[in-house]
Amino acid sequence: MANGNHIIQLFESFAPKHLAVEGDKIGLQIGSLDKEVRKVMVTLDVLEPVVDEAIEHEIDLIIAHHPPIFSPLGQVNDRSAAGRIVMKCVKHDIAVYVAHTNLDVCAGGVNDWMSDALGLIETSVLIPTYEEPVYKLAVFVPKTHEAVVSEALARAGAGHIGDYRDCQFKVDGIGQFKPLDHADPYLGQVGKTETVEEVKIETIMTESQKKHVLRAMKQAHPYEEVAHDVIRDEIAGPVHGLGRIGRLASPLTLEQFALHVKSSFGVEGVRVVGEPGRMIEKVAVLGGDGNKYVSAAHFKGADAYVTGDLYFHVAHDAMALGLAVVDPGHHVESVMKQGVVDVLRQRFNQAKLDVELIVSTTNTNPFRFQ
Repeated sequence: MANGNHIIQLFESFAPKHLAVEGDKIGLQIGSLDKEVRKVMVTLDVLEPVVDEAIEHEIDLIIAHHPPIFSPLGQVNDRSAAGRIVMKCVKHDIAVYVAHTNLDVCAGGVNDWMSDALGLIETSVLIPTYEEPVYKLAVFVPKTHEAVVSEALARAGAGHIGDYRDCQFKVDGIGQFKPLDHADPYLGQVGKTETVEEVKIETIMTESQKKHVLRAMKQAHPYEEVAHDVIRDEIAGPVHGLGRIGRLASPLTLEQFALHVKSSFGVEGVRVVGEPGRMIEKVAVLGGDGNKYVSAAHFKGADAYVTGDLYFHVAHDAMALGLAVVDPGHHVESVMKQGVVDVLRQRFNQAKLDVELIVSTTNTNPFRFQ
């Protein structure tokens, strides 16, 4: 059991809200997080059968990818599915939290799970949307606690530069301070100036890491008041964005690749644009509705573009560009269900939270092949 706010804090350390596209309907949509949570269910969509499933399993919190409330509701009553969803959740004290484009954009999120399912290698962001700020952290630590604080910073993720991790710079020095009347000093006496051998540890952290790193630093540090500096750095930070582009380990014909997409996502069929015999090696992927980004996939040199909800005239545009497209449907984003459960299970174990995680088994795909 854990507080609902704590659960969402752990989740947002993976998929921060600031990564969402402007205007996206994310966050808490129904209910309250100010309660103890025993069971969490992860789903792609919040439809009425999904809520019924949550009620059956006595779920306290639903984490969904698609918002159940995307447009304003004129009324909430039992005469509409939207109204019944809200009423049932409130009646059974089920909170509904949504992570939409922030879960698409974040590293290791929906588009990476889709890329992994297709076996893509050497992937990078397709459409950059956000460059994360980087900060330099300098903290002054007594020599006796150098290793403890240094390890705490590394475990919290500070010091990751390119292909290197746990990067730190250390300088020895002498710290000086005088505890005042109401202080409770770890070293020294109230009213007397104290000097102590200290180490200045410098490292870097990203915006999304900052809160977690500073908390870890303060918990490991012995001083009542931790002397530290946080300075915005001008080095390029991690780039986040929509979609991914990578390549297949071995080229396939478009016909073979379409069958590969179908098998990888376990769908009944796919829609394909392009000549069956053309060779496919470089592949762009974008979960959900990717119509707006056909040109971006072409510009990045993709041979094929995997996305959902392809429009008729956009398919013509792709043909004109010479870009193959495979549309397995919007519902393949359901890879997020197990993905989110795996992420949360790891974070719950680290935080020693006893919370049950359930993957929704309700099929929310509205389409079937006859």
